[in-house]
Amino acid sequence: MDNNQEKDVFEEYEEDEQREEGTAIPTDGAPTPAEQAAELCEVLIVGVRFSSGAKTYYFDPNGFTLEQKDSVVVETARGLEFGTVTVANRVISAALAVLPLKKVVRIATKEDIKRNEDNRAAAQRAKKICIEKIAKHKLDMKLVDAEYSFDNSKLLFYFTADGRVDFRELVKDLASAFRTRIELRQIGIRDEARAMGGIGICGRPFCCSSFLPDFVQVSIKMAKEQNFSLNSVKISGSCGRLMCCLRYEHEVYEEALKTTPAVNSSVMTENGPGRVVEARPLAQTVKVRLDEGNEPPKLYPCDKVTVLSHGNGKRPKPVQQPQEDKKEARAAEAERPKAKNEAEAPKATDATAKPEKTDKKQGEENRKKRNRGRHDHRRGRHHGGGQGGGQGEKKPEGGN
Repeated sequence: MDNNQEKDVFEEYEEDEQREEGTAIPTDGAPTPAEQAAELCEVLIVGVRFSSGAKTYYFDPNGFTLEQKDSVVVETARGLEFGTVTVANRVISAALAVLPLKKVVRIATKEDIKRNEDNRAAAQRAKKICIEKIAKHKLDMKLVDAEYSFDNSKLLFYFTADGRVDFRELVKDLASAFRTRIELRQIGIRDEARAMGGIGICGRPFCCSSFLPDFVQVSIKMAKEQNFSLNSVKISGSCGRLMCCLRYEHEVYEEALKTTPAVNSSVMTENGPGRVVEARPLAQTVKVRLDEGNEPPKLYPCDKVTVLSHGNGKRPKPVQQPQEDKKEARAAEAERPKAKNEAEAPKATDATAKPEKTDKKQGEENRKKRNRGRHDHRRGRHHGGGQGGGQGEKKPEGGN
């Protein structure tokens, strides 16, 4: 099987969008001359959604006036596809589209609508047969959905699995059963939830299957910043991953937390010092338990308290001084050594003052004294030995 045919359907549509269907592509930095020229141009588009996802793709209306929920047949990289209009004819800046756009081939006729319904019914029958074939081959995979292309030239099966699956024998078996081109595509667990749909814990349809064009990155840090319970059951969706809605207010909380003291921070209030026991970033208030007294925590606005130390024990960073103040401070520090030297100069030039001996000179004098004393001691011992020798000699007889 061709490797290019094994690409995920959502990724393939995304590539079509970037290359051919003209959705917006973010750019960094200053606009180029070509982008500036494109901003002055306008293009007429229509938004179409396919059954495989919630993303809307832009097409050239090709002279048709379309309204929402109209059924159309459009040209894509995979061939003709049946879709539903979600964005009526609209003029947008050419900078928001990747030109040239694929065109709407025609408004769906009764035959097109019946053909699409027949394809869906045939796909459901094929799904049941594929499940039986998977059990027969004892493959560790879960079939999610089946889909026929609009012209019945291809039958696609979408499945999930923990790892790679060798389904070559399965493909041969399915090809002999359906007598058409077979493609099996492995998708993620979030794509499975999008394809199957359902109702979330909020009571509304899944965001991914109703309006979210792409999956966004969600982290446990977002749940912490919004004071959610870290119970995985409460912050996870039906797919078993963190809920996409945790991302919706993340930027707002990030900005609010910059001006909100953290829990366990030491603060100074109008009633004295205390410690933060609860923070409410969106309301910009904190509950503080005062150090003195046994009163219950009081609620204070964030702009009425001063942070003495953060919850991690660190002091808040000092406010940065303007550049001019820094220059003045450096100049003042440079003047201090000069004044000190000028104050010590008269002591060094006073003629009456005796120069103090340094430790080095004092050490040399002490060493000389010790050497002189040892020399005198040796010389005295030498003379004393001569006299002792004379006393030890025998005196001549016949003296006085």
